[in-house]
Amino acid sequence: QVQVVESGGGSVQAGGSLRLSCVVSGFQHDAYCIGWYRRAPGKERERVATIDDGITVYADSVKGRFTISQVNAKTTVFLQMNDLVPEDTAMYYCAIGRRQYVCNYEYMYSGEGTQVTVSS
Repeated sequence: QVQVVESGGGSVQAGGSLRLSCVVSGFQHDAYCIGWYRRAPGKERERVATIDDGITVYADSVKGRFTISQVNAKTTVFLQMNDLVPEDTAMYYCAIGRRQYVCNYEYMYSGEGTQVTVSS
């Protein structure tokens, strides 16, 4: 059984930083995509940052401010978020899936999410 657990969310003022953590267990495939997605109220889910076969991809809105990193292969991934702006306010989800699904969230295992709130 695959389990994904996110942590590290919170409330910060604009310009602040947060570091999200994600721990994955039970995922058996060696070829995978892992990363962070977010959903703000009234908006579509957005891919924030992913790692797929060692290649990182960032949403244009977070480039230069967010950094995704991974330790212990597929078990632990972080999202360092700097220079946060109110538009970053959302529920953030960590997800992992087989590479054949090209980071499509619909085919990935995800956790319950961690809330990030940025005030101006």
